[in-house]
Amino acid sequence: MKIGIIGTGNVGATAAYALLMQGIGREIVLVDLDKKRAAAEAADLSHAVPFAHALKVRSGDYGELAGSRIVIITAGVAQRPGETRLQLLERNAAIMKDVVCNILTYAPQAILLVTSNPVDIMTHLAARYARECGVESHHVLGSGTTLDTARFRALLSAHVGVDSNHIHGYVVGEHGDSEVLTWSLVNVGNLPLATFCGLHGVPLTAGIKDDIEHQVRDAAYAIIEGKGATYYGIGAALARIVHVILRDQRAILTVCTPMETVAGVEDVTISLPQLVGGDGVLATFHLPLDDAESAALQRSARVIRDAIDSLDAA
Repeated sequence: MKIGIIGTGNVGATAAYALLMQGIGREIVLVDLDKKRAAAEAADLSHAVPFAHALKVRSGDYGELAGSRIVIITAGVAQRPGETRLQLLERNAAIMKDVVCNILTYAPQAILLVTSNPVDIMTHLAARYARECGVESHHVLGSGTTLDTARFRALLSAHVGVDSNHIHGYVVGEHGDSEVLTWSLVNVGNLPLATFCGLHGVPLTAGIKDDIEHQVRDAAYAIIEGKGATYYGIGAALARIVHVILRDQRAILTVCTPMETVAGVEDVTISLPQLVGGDGVLATFHLPLDDAESAALQRSARVIRDAIDSLDAA
């Protein structure tokens, strides 16, 4: 029940806080190149233990990850002024290789949960480096569109006036601008969304859909503009994924993991509904999308594949 977190910036620290407040796991180990920051975050979190759950929180080196059931990877660097996306990818790829090799040296059985951005590509690379260490791909997953799906359901919940737990709909594809909202499959209490809205007099115009799409797709941009970074939502999403794995819940989550083919695009890592349990990703569900959504998913998969190809060619 030991959980490792690599990187103690806003996302790593918030994920640790979410785990602590929900009582997920028994021990959390924070690892960061900035050891002073990691120690400070561990101390601050430890002071919340009397108000939450009896977890042990400490900082340490990679060797302290030995025995970890799951390790969250948040490490990465921000884009420099004038730096291209490919240059940023190259720097983060080098960091990811070092991080994965260090984790698996001490915790070879750990499931790796990647949230470093761009998360689809970083997860693809993490799985590649893990395979070089003899670890199977299904033990490597990324947070993917888990948060985007939550945003979609939250906005639909507010619009139709039903608890989000009873609204089912997914955001798939890239965690980014090309992500696909699967409107054709949304249901509320087992009723198709359009049927539910018709029965209860809830408007569902093209304009309303466009507004919801805009809020889902651009949520991170708006939050970053207002406060500089997003971390509460993703911190909670990471805690949910960890809980599912530790408890072997076999939940369906829109995480990303390497797949042989998606919408005709080979060897790509993007988000689809995945069955997640104690052994990582157990199965993938390829959704019966409508024609427009299928085409959009193919474009999204191609965005990721092209980025990986550009990185490999650099």
